[in-house]
Amino acid sequence: MTQLAPVMADINQANGLPNAHYIDQAVFAEEKRAVLFANWSGIGFGKDIPAAGDARPVDFMGMPLLLVRDRTGEIGVFQNTCRHRGMILVNEPTRIRGAIRCPYHSWCYGLDGGLRTTPHVGGPGRNTHEAVDMTKLGLHRIRSHVWRDVIFVNVDGNAAPFEQVHRDLLVRWAEFEQPLHHGGESSSFRLEVATNWKLAVENYCESYHLPWVHPGLNSYSRLEDHYNIDDHPGFSGQGTRVYRQLKDENGASLSDFAGLSARWDEGAEYLAVYPNVLLGVQRDHAFAIVLQPIDTGHTVEHVELYYAVPERDSPRHDGLRGANARLWRTVFEEDLFVVEGMQRGRHGALFDGGRFSPAMDGPTHNFHKWVAAQVEAGRAA
Repeated sequence: MTQLAPVMADINQANGLPNAHYIDQAVFAEEKRAVLFANWSGIGFGKDIPAAGDARPVDFMGMPLLLVRDRTGEIGVFQNTCRHRGMILVNEPTRIRGAIRCPYHSWCYGLDGGLRTTPHVGGPGRNTHEAVDMTKLGLHRIRSHVWRDVIFVNVDGNAAPFEQVHRDLLVRWAEFEQPLHHGGESSSFRLEVATNWKLAVENYCESYHLPWVHPGLNSYSRLEDHYNIDDHPGFSGQGTRVYRQLKDENGASLSDFAGLSARWDEGAEYLAVYPNVLLGVQRDHAFAIVLQPIDTGHTVEHVELYYAVPERDSPRHDGLRGANARLWRTVFEEDLFVVEGMQRGRHGALFDGGRFSPAMDGPTHNFHKWVAAQVEAGRAA
């Protein structure tokens, strides 16, 4: 087992997580259970299942899950496994017209996960059997919660309610509790990164690297214009006091979210919501990134951008939305060499987890402490 006491120390003396937390498969499996399955982790987006009957399979660290929107518009998450012989039910995004049908023996499930039919289970022409209690054989439902269009799940079922876990964050961003509208095809992209998922979180939540990694961004949103957000147990990040809206050739800008206070006129915040979701809010758009851990050294970043006004109602903003997506893609791609370089660096046998700048690395240390606490709790269980 890795030694985590140095991680839990005060930032003035603390070391970061040991190398094994980035390169060791056994530790990756431990974090899967104690960090990602035991907490509210992001696995997808509501915009990917927009209509009743839409279903989308997701692989979450090897666990097959199925996102489904039911006839009432609610989103549910189920294990994507038939209760009969364990067959995968849905292999690709689809629209369920009737029921979720297993392609093996045709057992069928409703959009609520309930088992509906079991053809020939009692022999040819007999669709019931006294030993098969259909009321107990529905799909395994996974606890889920949707916030800011991100679909969060708690796989082990033991976490406190999402609203309780993230009460401080919900209050902090209460002004943004209003409809989000996805920006369309250009506002959706993914980055495949040769790094451990945690390094993507660590890099995102601090502004210390801006002058050297993001010189374009730093030219107007300077390091000294940022502040740390690092005193909360479930999230950390940074904010800027000089957010600058994009404008087109006519001087027009994107529509603002309604009713925002003056703090957002030129302010913006960028938070890592533990364990694996990265969020950003600005007066005229927002974004969400779900980090999909593949293995110790590979992560997929799923990036989606959202606006105050639907795409169909604001064709005049198509150019601005496209420019905004290109801008953010450039910023996120500038980070790739950093997170991939840190991943390679974790194979340095003499690296001890590193030290933190007490002034600049508070958000990163906050995340390290949180991960260490989750692992320790898992070991004590």
